[in-house]
Amino acid sequence: MGHREQLLTGAKQCLYERGYASTTARDIVAASNTNLASIGYHFGSKDALLSAALVAAFEEWGTEIDRVMAAAGSDGTVADRLEAMWAGVLESFTSHRPLWVAGLEAFALAERMPELRERLATTYRRARPSLGGLAVPDGGEEDPTRLAAGSFLLAVMMGLTVQSLIDPTAMPTASDLLSAVRAITDRLDVRFPETASAVAPAEDDEAARDAPVTHP
Repeated sequence: MGHREQLLTGAKQCLYERGYASTTARDIVAASNTNLASIGYHFGSKDALLSAALVAAFEEWGTEIDRVMAAAGSDGTVADRLEAMWAGVLESFTSHRPLWVAGLEAFALAERMPELRERLATTYRRARPSLGGLAVPDGGEEDPTRLAAGSFLLAVMMGLTVQSLIDPTAMPTASDLLSAVRAITDRLDVRFPETASAVAPAEDDEAARDAPVTHP
């Protein structure tokens, strides 16, 4: 392995252990067993090296998404496959936590890094039809409904990622997520007044309603 590959491996290790903002050039040199001059020679700057390492880390993140989807399989009902996919995602938040943290850092930095933003967009474009196929298996890869389902599932996945990092003790289970989807879809055609009227008033509310009105 040459110095360039050593630097990338060391920088990625630092991203996982320290995060982007806290990693110094000397941290990378220590992790890669190289020297400061190698960073300038191969990448120009520490930030350029870390950007390249983030791209590599996010490609691994994309591979992890592929692994989760493959584990969900193609058998069973849509509900079975969605639950299996969510179970895999939730498990990976523990087993691959540094990878998900690096992925979120990549999102924050993508606005100022065109190459990284394009890599992220490519990963999303690749994942969207695959994820959507779990919910809309009868549509082709360019089917608008399948792509919309993929976008929805990606949004849920990223929301779960943020929740897992902020408050991991309050994470829903795969069964909870499936129940939430069922609850929402079962009520899509229910109007809010109907929903409100279907809820029985509390005893205190009934008592207040039936009490005689007095005037000063």
